Amino acid sequence: MRIYNASPGFGAPLTENEIRHFLTNSRLNIHVGTLDRKNEPNIHPTWYYFDNIGNRFYIETSKKSRKTVNLNAKNIIYYCVDDPNPPYKGVRGKGRVKIHEDVNHNIPIAEKIMVRYLGSLDHQMAKSLMSSVRAGDSVILEVCPSYYSTWDYSKK
Repeated sequence: MRIYNASPGFGAPLTENEIRHFLTNSRLNIHVGTLDRKNEPNIHPTWYYFDNIGNRFYIETSKKSRKTVNLNAKNIIYYCVDDPNPPYKGVRGKGRVKIHEDVNHNIPIAEKIMVRYLGSLDHQMAKSLMSSVRAGDSVILEVCPSYYSTWDYSKK
């Protein structure tokens, strides 16, 4: 895991264990940046699941979403997960994306995302989103980070 200090002179970078804890336990959105066919940036806030063993982000989205369309053309993604409340802390970076269309692969990952953000698969929104996953209308984006650029302003 390559870790860089995103804000030299302000706070300090997160350690590897702090990165894993932050990405695994927060319920913040991940903001992902993709490039469209005109090579213009698109930013997409979304939910995610972080596999702290494999160092991978997983994002469920529609097969027809702008993210998916852009990533089918160019599988590079930029990402940022940051706490907007002081003392500020976050993780950003760049990675490659693999798009998974296999429903059997996608269901357990999508379920983890729903439970993480909604607390239960019984939530009405979880039921609706999971029906899209089961119908094959969704994909899972697997993001393999190239590096982590981090900051923690609580560290002096």
